[in-house]
Amino acid sequence: MLPSSQGVAEAAAFRSFANGYLREIDPGIRVHHALPDGPPAPCVEWNLRSQRVAIRAEILSPSLCGAQGFGRLWTRHRHEPRWRLVAPMRAIQELLGEAYARCDEGGTGTARGRELELLGRVLDSYRETARQLDPAPPEAGDGTDFIDAERALVFGHWLHPTPKSRQGLTPWQARVYAPEEGGAFRLAVFAAACDRVRHDSAASRSAPEIALDLLGGDAARLPLRPGEVALPMHPLQAEALMLEPAIAAMVEAGLVRPLGAFGPRFTATSSLRTVYAPDSPWMAKFSLPVTLTNSLRVNRMAELEAGVAVARLLARGGGAADGNFRILADPAYLTLDCPGRPESGFETVLRENPFRGGAERGVAVVAALTAEPVPGRPSRLAALLRRLAPGGAADLAHAARTWFSLYLDCSLDPIVALYDRHGIALEAHQQNMLLDVADGWPRRGFYRDNQGFYLSEAARPRLQALVPETGAIASLYFDDDEIRRRLAYYLVVNQVFSVIARMGHDGLAREEVLLDDLARRLEIVARRMTGAGRAFARSVLDAPTLCTKANLRVRLSDRDELSAGDGTGNYIDMPNPLKERAGTRTRSGRVLAS
Repeated sequence: MLPSSQGVAEAAAFRSFANGYLREIDPGIRVHHALPDGPPAPCVEWNLRSQRVAIRAEILSPSLCGAQGFGRLWTRHRHEPRWRLVAPMRAIQELLGEAYARCDEGGTGTARGRELELLGRVLDSYRETARQLDPAPPEAGDGTDFIDAERALVFGHWLHPTPKSRQGLTPWQARVYAPEEGGAFRLAVFAAACDRVRHDSAASRSAPEIALDLLGGDAARLPLRPGEVALPMHPLQAEALMLEPAIAAMVEAGLVRPLGAFGPRFTATSSLRTVYAPDSPWMAKFSLPVTLTNSLRVNRMAELEAGVAVARLLARGGGAADGNFRILADPAYLTLDCPGRPESGFETVLRENPFRGGAERGVAVVAALTAEPVPGRPSRLAALLRRLAPGGAADLAHAARTWFSLYLDCSLDPIVALYDRHGIALEAHQQNMLLDVADGWPRRGFYRDNQGFYLSEAARPRLQALVPETGAIASLYFDDDEIRRRLAYYLVVNQVFSVIARMGHDGLAREEVLLDDLARRLEIVARRMTGAGRAFARSVLDAPTLCTKANLRVRLSDRDELSAGDGTGNYIDMPNPLKERAGTRTRSGRVLAS
């Protein structure tokens, strides 16, 4: 009998919170818990000094590089002789209290308000997960169509304390505007005089022209006056903007005119604020009045300008497409210019949409392939591989390693090569990376997101000569030391390790084998490249630690990561499993083959 949606959601809440606690606060100690009905259970135990309790979590599915899979939970107060079973949500409260006690060891008491706020968001995330599970999500077909995969992240970010918290989005709105339930909506359109609209484009068409393309056949019906520009807007954002005093005053004065809903029906992608229509040549990314995971989702002007500048840079310098890899451009933006404000709220990114006319079939975001499955169902990656290799365990393990090698061909190799040749690094986490797996095997990779470019300071003279405006965009250039750290997190820790961990949890291949395969590939990359790519590959292989995102610590401090300067405070270090594996191979007398 499958557990209830509430039980599944509560276990998922503990899994994401406890994995963050393990990585960022306290790795605990490994012990075995005596059971009356079987062999001792392997566990992690945390001693919570401020709570005067200890918590043990059964590890049902361990991982060397990804999330641990937990089972039963026990607690014991200090001096108590026996362990008692404890509910996941109660265990989260205990861990949360300990985390804040460690953050507030000076005794100022300022952490208490943040603790209660975060606890509320944990509960919000739990409730949203339970709501999506009840009734159970429908079977997902072959699981590899673009929008089908975008809607598949029932549990959200695997290493975040509040993966499904959406402050500002009600359940009835989520049914229409969130990706999981497949809601569809038309865009709200405003009109403004062209001299009040700020826009830029690296494409062959201007941003106002692209905005009309976005609206399809309805563009001809827009009641635009001479000299006016159409500003398509997400309906949620449109409603919020109408309540902004400055925007309301402009509407009252006739400087901005709400025209109503136009265009085809769009649906949300996994990011919620990027929307997709299967027949539109463009996607659009909007600001939203919703706080997701660590931040209020607002498009900043620097990000809009960066998207256009990097689109020009890739077009002039090469690198936008490389055989089995393509960067989806964000080549245009438009917004209302509101005097005295850096952003008006109308900031809209226009993204090319290659996933139409049949090309959407077989394209899946990596986060969907590696996501924790709903109980009773296989993960999408497991289902895909079992179709490719129906012949038994040995056949499946061989297919998994082949799949992993092809995946590295169109993800790791071209991304590191882009950095090596052009000094451009990508924030290539699992939600920004898509794979063409139309025939089951990874054949092509796609990268998306105008927030995720890092240009090398060492390459600045060459890059600025190609596109001078890159030099004026805030936080676009970084030192290579910092780029190597962040690229190690986004590309390796977040993305590649998620594939390895998923295969391990699903029994498709042993993590040790896949980590060794990854090490071999990085050795090849290091030998083949001579510049920044080689230095990156060697750092991932040789460093005792790797950079990781401190999602729990960011939430503990109630910090909006997107408004936290250059973002360096959002990262910490974790032990490097590749280095640990190298030590294990050395001790056992084995070395990697070339």
